[in-house]
Formats: sequence, C-alpha cells, structure tokens
Amino acid sequence: MITELASMLHRAISRQGISLVILSGYSWRGSANKKITPQLSVLYVSERPFFNESIANQTIPVGRDAVLSCVVENLSNFRVAWLRVDTQTILTIATFVITKNHRITATHIDRRTWYLHIKEVQVSDAGEYMCQINTDPMINQVGYLNVVVPPNILDNTTSTDVTVREGSNVTLNCKASGSPAPRITWRREGNDRIIRLSEGHEVTVFDGPSLNMVGVNRRHMSAYLCIATNGVPPTVSKRIMLNVIFPPSVRVLKEQIGAQEGQDVVLECLAEASPRPQTGWTHKGDEISDERNQSHYAEPKYKIDNSEDGIQIHTNLTIREVQASDYGTYRCSSQNDLGVTHGEVRLYRERRHKSRQRANQNIQSRTNESTAVPKPALKEKGEEGFVQKKFS
Repeated sequence: MITELASMLHRAISRQGISLVILSGYSWRGSANKKITPQLSVLYVSERPFFNESIANQTIPVGRDAVLSCVVENLSNFRVAWLRVDTQTILTIATFVITKNHRITATHIDRRTWYLHIKEVQVSDAGEYMCQINTDPMINQVGYLNVVVPPNILDNTTSTDVTVREGSNVTLNCKASGSPAPRITWRREGNDRIIRLSEGHEVTVFDGPSLNMVGVNRRHMSAYLCIATNGVPPTVSKRIMLNVIFPPSVRVLKEQIGAQEGQDVVLECLAEASPRPQTGWTHKGDEISDERNQSHYAEPKYKIDNSEDGIQIHTNLTIREVQASDYGTYRCSSQNDLGVTHGEVRLYRERRHKSRQRANQNIQSRTNESTAVPKPALKEKGEEGFVQKKFS
C-alpha cells in the first residue's frame, strides 16, 4: 500500500517537473493488539530540469560561424549534451567535445544557457541538432541548422562565346549551383536592348537556363548576360558573346560626284560585314593606296581614311588636284571569308554654268573700266591760240 501511494504521488508531481525523496515506515497504535499503521513521510521536494525556450533555427551562409543555444532551468547536477540527429552522433557533453570535428565547441553561461559552436560551416553541417539532458527519462529538444550557398555558375555546362551565320537559330545555356537553387535570368548587355526569341516575339528579360533565339541577324550580335541569384549574396553573372557572321554589303553615299580640274574631291563608301572585311579602292582596274604617286607630289595624290563603328567601316578616298586622267568610275570593294561586294562612284568633269560665266565676264569688264588710267589731252592752236583735242 505504501509503495503504491508513493508511486502515484511521484508520477503526479513528476508531470509538473518536480522530483521527490520519500521515506516510509510503520507506527504502532496501542500495545495490546499491536495494530500496525502505515506511515508515509516526504523528506524534501525539488524541481527537475526543464527547457525554458525552444532552440531557434539558424540559417547561415557557408563559411560563416553558427551558434545554437539551449536554455535549461534547474539543471542541478544533470548534464547537457549536444547530438547530431541524423547520425545519432554525440558531439559534446557539458563543455567536453566528444566528436573529432575540430570546428565544434560547447560553452555555457551560468549553466543555464548552453551553446553549440560550429566554425566555418559547411554544406554537410546542415541538419537537426539535439540538446539533451540526462534525466530519467531523458528530455531533449531539436533545432535546425540551414546552410545556404551563394550561386556559382558552372563553366563546364554553360555556353562560351558562340559564332553563327546570319539567319541561324542559336541556344545559349547557363547552369548554376547554390542553396537554395539559383534562378537564372538572361539580359542583353545594355539592359534596354531587345532579345529576339522568335518571329515577332521579343523581350528585354528572359527567365530560364536555356535562351533559344530564332533567325538571328546582325542586329542581334551582342553580349548576353547569364545572371544567377538565390537571395544569398553575391549575385553572379557570366558574359557570353554572340557573334553573327555575314558577307559584306557596300553602300556609296553619292553615286556621282562632279569636280573641276585642280580641285580636291572626296569619295565616300560605307561597308558592313562580319568578320571584319578588307576594304579598298580601284580606278580603271588599278588599286589605289596612300603611297601611290608620292614621288610625283609634295603630298600624296590619294589619301584613304578608314573609321570603324562595330560592324561598319566608313572609308573615304580623297583625290588631290583632280586632273583629266582622274575622271571615271571608282570602285569601293569589301571582302571577307564569306564573300566580296562592290560599290561604284562616277567622278565627272564639272563645267561652269554659262550664265555664271557671263556674270563673271561682266564683273571683270566693270572692274577693268573702273581701274583704267585717263589718257592726257593735247591742245591745238585756235581762236584763243589753242584748241583742245582728245585722244580717243
């Protein structure tokens, strides 16, 4: 009876986190009948350990330090241990490190707040960690360590610079690792430039690991940025150059230019090609260069100026002091591995307009009259002895 009563009382109070020390005995009630009366005495009552708050889950970037805390009340002579749940590995008991992992230590404040320290966390450190007290039965609680990893673009599965013929379809691929899984975004360098996905379908931003472009042309030649982000800094990107190749096209700014002998004249030509073409000028089948006829002129007879702007080359041919032999057709040529193209400019002799010539003659005549010197007058003998006679 005493045992049953003590057991019931112990279970009832233990549910409240209290432990008992119970003394039992017997008392005699009267000597005649020697009646025995059971007697139960409680010597002292003390509280058992309990957790004052739950373990806060932690999210830590890889390479940083992590700290898990476990707050215990009334620990008394009991001990706190930290365990890895998935492997059931004991990491620490009190402040003693059991594991061979040198990155793990344990500390406490006033035997109330117990800390598990993990230095330079790795991806493999992610998981559940248990704070356990060696009561009977043991009590424990669990916290979670989440290790996040910034995005990293995988070069072996990501496209490098690519070259395609104009009018072709092209696919650019970009893969990235990280935790959580990164989001892949494509942009064209310059931010406001258009990405051509298909006929009539153009966007400025595209989401997804593969960028498919249909029927690309020279206007789509550009650098494209694969951007990987997962909320863990830093965001990373890779620059992929799309080169579009095509044969040259040539356009002359003026197909006919007039000039008078002795004048200087400039012929202009605009070429567009990829890869970069070779450009030049010819006249009557002869190639023209800056060095031609230098020995006969203080300055070169011809001067060629080339300027580039992306896929365009602007070439100017200057002809100094045009002569009769310089008139005729000039050919601007542009050539690369994919083809050759020509443009032609006709240089013709420019004559002065007749009315302009007459006007110039009148101006010259008036100028001559105004600058003529009067001839002297001679006198002949007359009524007064002399008569004036003008020389015409």
